[in-house]
Amino acid sequence: MQPSRDIARLIDIMAALRDPQTGCAWDVRQTFETIAPYTLEEAHEVADAIARGDREDLRDELGDLLLQVVFHAQMAEEEGLFDFGGVVEAITTKLIRRHPHVFGALENRDPEAIKRLWDEIKSADREARAPRAARRR
Repeated sequence: MQPSRDIARLIDIMAALRDPQTGCAWDVRQTFETIAPYTLEEAHEVADAIARGDREDLRDELGDLLLQVVFHAQMAEEEGLFDFGGVVEAITTKLIRRHPHVFGALENRDPEAIKRLWDEIKSADREARAPRAARRR
């Protein structure tokens, strides 16, 4: 098996690690709940690499954090919830919606106005999600 720069290869590797018949027993046993602490740990390690100014370590830590996203997406796909493509679609939709000054007709590029607009859009997003969160309880 060879390393790759292709995200599809990483997704395939995670699927192989999670395969109940031929995968890694530790990876197969993991759940969203058991992996969550590792996700937080990797995010902290990214922040630490930034704070130390270690850009080479930052690259490696970002890879570890990306692995966590792929791991969660793989488990979600196994449960029929969503896949990695759905994660990418959700974030690209959000970025386009929250940047109308780049992807829409809005032309105001003042950083303070952009921040206010971002906060307004994010607040509206949160309100729209509130009924969904209430249903989960």
